[in-house]
Amino acid sequence: MTEAAEQFGLSSIGQISVNVHDVKRATAFYRDTLGMKFLFEAGDMAFFDCGGVRLILSEPERPEFDHPSSFIYYRVADIQRSYEILLSRGVHFDEKPILVARLSDHDLWMAFFRDPDKNPLVLMSEVPRA
Repeated sequence: MTEAAEQFGLSSIGQISVNVHDVKRATAFYRDTLGMKFLFEAGDMAFFDCGGVRLILSEPERPEFDHPSSFIYYRVADIQRSYEILLSRGVHFDEKPILVARLSDHDLWMAFFRDPDKNPLVLMSEVPRA
């Protein structure tokens, strides 16, 4: 193996695909409820910008892909404010934001919820300590 091959490592996500059963309904949720930047539609897919990572909503191509996606963690500066805004837009959370870990210089907070197709989504906030 060459030195370049030994040093290779994946480090950037270009796009994430999320399975949905109704692209129009999912588009409305991600665009209008979550406030994500809608980019375009192509066929039966909807594309969003998520901080430089493209998020694709599409129906599963084959039955073996028809299940909820992996958890997607959305970084937010103020988790309590983000939680309140999404609550006001009708998002149902599993529970209020919770402290997950106290790290050396910040606390890690998360709040778990799902989209209309039951795909798991999470707000996460790294709160610096004074």
